[in-house]
Amino acid sequence: MFDGKFRVPVDRAVKPLGNRLKRTGLTPDHLTVVGIVVGVGAAVAIAFGQLLLGLALVILAALPDLLDGALAKASNAASQRGAFFDSTIDRLTDAVLLGGVGWYLASEQSSHMVMLPFAVMAVSSIISYQRAKAESLGLDAKGGLMERAERIVLLCIGLLYEPLLVPVLWVMLALSSITAVQRFVKVWRQAAIAPVTAARIEMRRSRRQSRRVARAERRRTRIPRRPK
Repeated sequence: MFDGKFRVPVDRAVKPLGNRLKRTGLTPDHLTVVGIVVGVGAAVAIAFGQLLLGLALVILAALPDLLDGALAKASNAASQRGAFFDSTIDRLTDAVLLGGVGWYLASEQSSHMVMLPFAVMAVSSIISYQRAKAESLGLDAKGGLMERAERIVLLCIGLLYEPLLVPVLWVMLALSSITAVQRFVKVWRQAAIAPVTAARIEMRRSRRQSRRVARAERRRTRIPRRPK
């Protein structure tokens, strides 16, 4: 939701920072690696009950993810490899953070509470897979109530005030499940139309090709007129 509504103004706001980072010699991949390193530190802090420290590190881990795109555009370094690397590290960071939350809940409350962040991670992975698979099929699966930005914001709220952590995780699970359903329905509807559209396009292309072949054949077999 945030990604769709605020992506353009956010990109505009961080563009000058991308130009400054370009002068440092850093690459977008460097920022991505910094993000996962700080994310691991945040997970460790959360696991051992240092929730405010974990909160600060989660915010710091989000900054490289925000700036690597701006740096890539400023340095003309945007590539498929970089996009793949960034998306993979995002999934890894999410798993590590929720793993830290699970460790904390198992230590402070009940071992069964580990299942709550595990469930959030499982549904989040489904959401990410839906988008990746849809795009590989030429379809669109963006959007929904709970994308990665919303999950990070809610997690920060839970870390800021510990009594809200478990309720926040339940909200994340509920909204993530709704998002998974939203994306499924969106792609399902597109997929129902896409094959028909593709078939019509192919039919038109085939007809045009047939007409071109027929015209060429007529020109080839036309008997030239004899001069009078």
